[in-house]
Amino acid sequence: MSFTTVRFVDTDILLYAISRDPEERSKAETANAILAAGDVGLSVQVLQEFYVQATRESRNDPLGHDQAALLVESFLRFPVQEVTVAVMTAAFSTRSRFGISYWDAAVIEAARVLGCEVLLSEDLADGGNYAGVRVENPFGRG
Repeated sequence: MSFTTVRFVDTDILLYAISRDPEERSKAETANAILAAGDVGLSVQVLQEFYVQATRESRNDPLGHDQAALLVESFLRFPVQEVTVAVMTAAFSTRSRFGISYWDAAVIEAARVLGCEVLLSEDLADGGNYAGVRVENPFGRG
């Protein structure tokens, strides 16, 4: 089975996908539908951030190490962009050009390397265009 990766998912999508918070039920359903579509990519950075946030003790429903590690392994079914020197240096330029955090810039550059036209995230402005990588908030504009 082949598919085209055109959407890159940020960490928040993965975190909503595992949320058991009743107030996040709609976002969880949306996140799981995005992952089920299978046309997404992510990066090592996103997987690292997911692991750290999912196992954070102050989280309402923290995962244990084993469960979080297994989930990260399951996400490896998607194309995953490694953090490379090229991604890092491109992120420096994107951070400077657009005035965003380095971490957001690194996500954008990983998406670009994978050939993703769309970055699904609620962390950056919906509709923002970062030199060809467009941000979409899949949870609505608010």
